[in-house]
Amino acid sequence: MLTDATLDYGSRVATALLGLDALYRVESGDGDGLVVVNLDTAGRFRPDAFAGYEEVRKCFEALREDAFRLPEPDRQTYYGALCHSTLSFITWRQHKLSFTSQIGDFLHVPAEPASEADLAVLRSELQGLLDGMGYRGTLAEQCAAWEEQTRVPKEAVGVVVQELMDQAWERTEKHLMKIPAPRSDGMRLVPVSGVAFNARCDYLNRTVELNIDPILTRPGLKHLVVHECYPGHYVQFKLREAWERQGRSAADGLLSVVNTASSSVFEGIGDSGILMLDWFEDDDDRVQAKMNRYRAGIGTQAAWQLHALGWSEDRVAESLRGKSLVGGEGWVQNRVRFIASPARAVLIWSYWWGERVVAPAFSSVSAERRGEFLEYLYGRMHSNATVALFTP
Repeated sequence: MLTDATLDYGSRVATALLGLDALYRVESGDGDGLVVVNLDTAGRFRPDAFAGYEEVRKCFEALREDAFRLPEPDRQTYYGALCHSTLSFITWRQHKLSFTSQIGDFLHVPAEPASEADLAVLRSELQGLLDGMGYRGTLAEQCAAWEEQTRVPKEAVGVVVQELMDQAWERTEKHLMKIPAPRSDGMRLVPVSGVAFNARCDYLNRTVELNIDPILTRPGLKHLVVHECYPGHYVQFKLREAWERQGRSAADGLLSVVNTASSSVFEGIGDSGILMLDWFEDDDDRVQAKMNRYRAGIGTQAAWQLHALGWSEDRVAESLRGKSLVGGEGWVQNRVRFIASPARAVLIWSYWWGERVVAPAFSSVSAERRGEFLEYLYGRMHSNATVALFTP
């Protein structure tokens, strides 16, 4: 359980972040904002009023100093990182910040794209799996045949997704924890097109917006369901709501903030969903898991090409087109839209780093301590460094 001092500190962080978000929205015209989800629908935490970014800077400098006096070592580490991310965000708005500095200072990950060596390993692993499944030809030819074999027609997507949602809810309650809500509170599917994402959890409206432009497969839909719903973002938000009311979680957990220290772990929980639910049914799921990692990696390369190397969007799209393996033109175009936004460009790195932080930590915990770890993982905001501070 968190101490009262940390719960009070979390409330201060929440109101300061909301104040920064309000200032940023007015200054930038960015309708999505810095705080993209606010679970405090009752308005218990009012935004601090800031006249300008210098006032916000002074506030977060004071919060950074106070963070190192918190009783819990993991909270000292996390809130120190959060304040660093936020102060860097303020610098970006006041004076600009290089793309490499944004990656390192917002997300606390190495400021470099996925290496060709890492991607070569993933391609080799994919080819080994597909060879064993009987697919022949080049890797691109194997992936095309696999995609066709597992493809879900657009008219069947709704039924398949609902079945997967039902199974994911049941497996979450069986393997992880009781969800503090009736099944009727769960998510429903809304197909969308022409958007800059594969799928998005609109928790407050209980909808998953699914981009139907890419080629969709059952293993891919299964991944999106666990990522966006159970045990991913829906469960993350639901537990934060419930546990904050019970005094088990701090108020800043009611906010989903982009480009910050918690971004990688937030996405990593979703990307580790199949593992956490013990739901690798067959080699199709294993191919999808490798494909997720691979496409996250080429996403970082695309963002690097666009923002660090100065390539045109058309050239970046052509590069992605030659590497993507699956998904078709719809996937290429939504990735280019995603990385093109200056306010979201570095966020692609959270998908490259998140699973590699969360999955090993989850796997290292014994069955006897799994409940403690899950409360630690879901009940606190985390940087990449603090996930590993739980003692298995």
